[in-house]
Parts: sequence; structure tokens; C-alpha cells
Amino acid sequence: MRTRDFLILLVCGMTAAASLFAAGAQLDYINSQREKMKIVINPALENAPPSLAFATVAMGAFRGLIVDILWMRADKLKEEGQFFDARQLAEWITTLQPRFPAVWEFHAWNMAYNISVAIPASQPEQRWRWVKNGYELLRDKGIPLNPKSIQLYRELGRIFQHKLGGVSDDAHEYYKLQFAEEIGPLLDSADNNLGRNDNKYIEALIAAPREWVEVSSDPNTGALIQALQKADENFATEADFVRNYLSLRQNAERFKPAASEVIEVYRGTAALKRFDLFAKAYQLRNVWKMDLSLMLRVGLKHGPVDFSDPNTHFPMDWRHPDSHAIYWAVKALDVAVQEKDRDFTAHEANTDMIVLHSLQNLFRYGKIDTFQGPPDPSTAVPGKKDIFLSPDLRIFVSYNKAALAVLDKYKEDRGRLEARRNGHRNMLKNAVLSFYQAGLRREALKIFNELRTRYPFPEFQVSLDQYAKQRIMEELDSIGIHDATEQVATLLINAYRLLALHDDDAAAGNERLAQEVWDRYYAEYGDTERIDLPPMPVLKLYAIEQFLRSDAYPLYIRQNLVDRIRRERPELLKQLEQAAAQLDRENDQRQKAQTQ
Repeated sequence: MRTRDFLILLVCGMTAAASLFAAGAQLDYINSQREKMKIVINPALENAPPSLAFATVAMGAFRGLIVDILWMRADKLKEEGQFFDARQLAEWITTLQPRFPAVWEFHAWNMAYNISVAIPASQPEQRWRWVKNGYELLRDKGIPLNPKSIQLYRELGRIFQHKLGGVSDDAHEYYKLQFAEEIGPLLDSADNNLGRNDNKYIEALIAAPREWVEVSSDPNTGALIQALQKADENFATEADFVRNYLSLRQNAERFKPAASEVIEVYRGTAALKRFDLFAKAYQLRNVWKMDLSLMLRVGLKHGPVDFSDPNTHFPMDWRHPDSHAIYWAVKALDVAVQEKDRDFTAHEANTDMIVLHSLQNLFRYGKIDTFQGPPDPSTAVPGKKDIFLSPDLRIFVSYNKAALAVLDKYKEDRGRLEARRNGHRNMLKNAVLSFYQAGLRREALKIFNELRTRYPFPEFQVSLDQYAKQRIMEELDSIGIHDATEQVATLLINAYRLLALHDDDAAAGNERLAQEVWDRYYAEYGDTERIDLPPMPVLKLYAIEQFLRSDAYPLYIRQNLVDRIRRERPELLKQLEQAAAQLDRENDQRQKAQTQ
């Protein structure tokens, strides 16, 4: 019996060993199938930092329990308002569960919203640091570790659209200024005779070399690189070369004079043009994480239209956060389609609304103008920079196309259709008034006819002039700071257009109405320092500048205005000169206060 039992045990042992070996051989196939079917909770990290790789395996089965405890603690700290402590816990959670999108979303939202507003509005630079930390966390860390997470793309777009693009934060203008200043230099190329209003520039960026080896091995650009490396040790390493080159082009004082001399030697050459495009494309791809082909596609679909040809789109103004909101929303939908996401319909609905809201923002205050104050004569310190936001009426066609597409797409969703129709109707009402006040009567009438046809309400069954007057009075009854500035500016721009066309009575009427809006708002709120409504002479100065720079009006009409003001309106010219002098004095006072 012993021999028989031994043989049985031996056979069983060999069978078990063979089974284990066979099962082990199937493990790679099973794991690959699990990943393909998306039933892996924590996929293996690729190219992960050592700290992440260690944390994801060292704690084994206890990792989930520890994360649950940290989550509960972080949530409690958030409710108690201890945002900085909650941030530290969120960092630990992201280390332990880097593939958990919700923690990245919470972490970014906490920094951009909670921590930022915990800092007084009198310290906008500190607020901006936390808002920037929030969106960079998603863009630079969360999304690369979770490239298939639609919610992270959508949350990134929402931060751009609401926190930076909106007006609810007291420091929103500071955010917009800093954002525009950071990305602005990458959007212009004087060396290539292209600018941000030309799709050819985006196309040139797309065609630019992608890798360092392509430009360093090129005989022409290679010689430029070597010359800069000899001129200044800041260009010695490849890692910092592109960043320092872009900094050199913006602020040459930070580098040795020899570096600027190299640029002057190569100015206008094919080598500098090629390297300049490479550097800017490299920065957009690797620092801003932008797909240049997608930037072009977004601009061709949602960009502002040419008034002379509505089928032609200018590029998006990528200095504006709402352009980035649209970009990341479109990116989210692209990922959802590629991944055949089961919740695609829900993702699509939410993401479509980010696009529409961002287009509305761009229509209302999508034009960005920055003004550099004069330097302090005693210290030569540059003056304070300010930003002025104004409507970009060229966005309306893009908005309307997108809105009609959304209405058609969700026409069976009765629960949400009415809300979307109300939003579209209100936007059309605002657009009619904006175009009318800007003197673009043909466009205003076209929109008004669409409004009357699509929404046949009694209030629209009047003439365009009657409706516009009625809307203006409604605006005066419920006016806010941004509405007031916008109303006064658009009325003044139209007044100067009419003045250029020698329609003096209508021009005077618009100027009187602009003054009435300003007076009405000032009478209601009183303290101009608190509400920050610019003085009327300053608004006139701004409105004339906007009119003279607008491609919506023929050049000869704009020249007519200049001639008439010089010849026939000396009192207006004097007001403008006084406004400019007052702004100079205010800038001087600000700079002196900052140096004390």
C-alpha cells in the first residue's frame, strides 16, 4: 500500500505542478485580455517615477484600505476649511492611486478654487499661483497618467472656462493678463511675417521639426545653435536651450550681449525662421501639451469669422482661457470616441455645454488688449500692465452653428431641450443688441429675423429699431459692471462710426445714450473706486482705439473719423488728450506707491 500511496501522491504532485505551470503560462494572455476589456482597477504604470512604482506595489493589499482612510480624512479637512492640509493628503492619495481620476480632479479643484480664494484679493499674484497649480496638475500629471479619462479633460476645460475665462473671481482680470502674457509670445512670429490672425502660422508650426535632433543636425540651424552656445553658457545644454532661446527673444537683458548679437547676425535668415518655429512649436507641444493639428481644427470650426466672408475662420485667440476650454472639451470628445466609452452620451452632453459657454464668453469679452504703463522716470521700472476685455462679435457665427447643432443633436431629450432653447434665445437677443449698437445693422437684422422665426414670441414682432430701444431700456434697469462697460463702449464705437459717415445726429444720439448709461450706473452705485467703472473720457479713448483697429469697418471710414476729429471736434480731441494724460498720472502714482 505504501508504494501505491506514494505513486498516487507523486502523480498528484506532478499533475498539480503541471497545472500551475500551464496556468502561469496563460497569465500574460489573461492580463492582456483584462486590460483590453478595461476591467483592470490599477493598470501597471509605464515609465513611472520610482516613488510611484514603489508605492503601488509595496503596500500590497493594504494600499486600498490606506487610501480609503486618507480619503475620509481629506474630505473631513475639506469640510472644516483646512484646504492646505487636505492638499497634502490628496498628494499622498495621488501617489498611492495615480490611476484614480477622481483624486486628480479633487486635487486640482481644491487648489484652483478653495486654496486660491483663501488668499486675499489684494494678493492676486498668490491667487494666480494656486489657480495655475490647479490646471497644471491636471494637464501635466493627471492626464498623462490617465490619458483615457474623459472626466479629467473635461475638468481641465471647465477650469479654463469658469475660473480663468469667467468673471466670478475678483482677480479674474489678473489671471487673464498672466495667462495671455505667458502664451502670447508663442503665437506671433515676426521672423516669419505671420501672426496670430493667420492660419498659415499654425500650419507652419505643425510642419516644424518635432525633435531636437532634426534642428541640431541641420547645417544651417545647427550653426545657429552652436553660435548661441559659444555666446552664452545658458545655452550649453539641450534641456534648457529652447526655454532660454524664447526668453532671449523676449528679454535680452537676462543674457550676455553676445547672444543678442548672434540673433542680429541671423535675423531674416532661413535658419532663424526655421529654429524660431521649432522652438515655439516645441514649447506648445511639450510645455502646454497642445496638439497643433487639433488647435488648427478647433480654429477652423469655432474661430472668429471674417466679416467679408463668413465661411472663413481666423484662428482662435489662444491668449484667451476660453479658447483652451474649447480645445480640451473637443479633446475629451475625441478620446471618448476613440475609446468607445460606454458613457459617451453623458460625456458628450456635458462637454458640448463647455464649448457653448466658452463661445458665449468669447462673444461677450473675447477681445484682449493689454496696455503697458509708462516707466517710472526715476527708477526706469516698467509701468504696470493692464488688460481690457471687450466683445468679439466675430465669434457669433461660430457660436450659432454650435448651438444649432446641439439643439438638433438633443432634440429628443425633452428634459433638457427647453433649457438649451432658452439659452440660445437669450444669446440671440444679446447678439441683436450688440451688433445693432456696433452699427452693424445688416448683421443685426439677420440675427433678429432668425430670432423672430425660430422663437415667434410677441416681443419680437416689432421692427428692429423698436426692439433695440426696448432692449436698451431693459439693460438700464438691470445693469452690472461688465454690462455697463460693454454697453458704453459699444454705443461709443457706433457713435464714432456714424461720425465718420457724417451722420452727426445719429452719432450724437449714441453719445448721449452712452452718457446716460454711465450716469445711470454711477447714480445707482456711486463709488467709482469700488465699482471700478472707467471714467467716460477713458472709455471714449478706448472706444476710438477699438474702432480704428477693427477690421469690421473699411479703412477709409476709419480714416474719416481721424480727419473729422482733428478738423471739426477739437473738444473731443482735447478730452482724449486729457484722458491720456490722466492715465499717465495714475500710472505714475501706482508705481510710486509700489516703490514706497
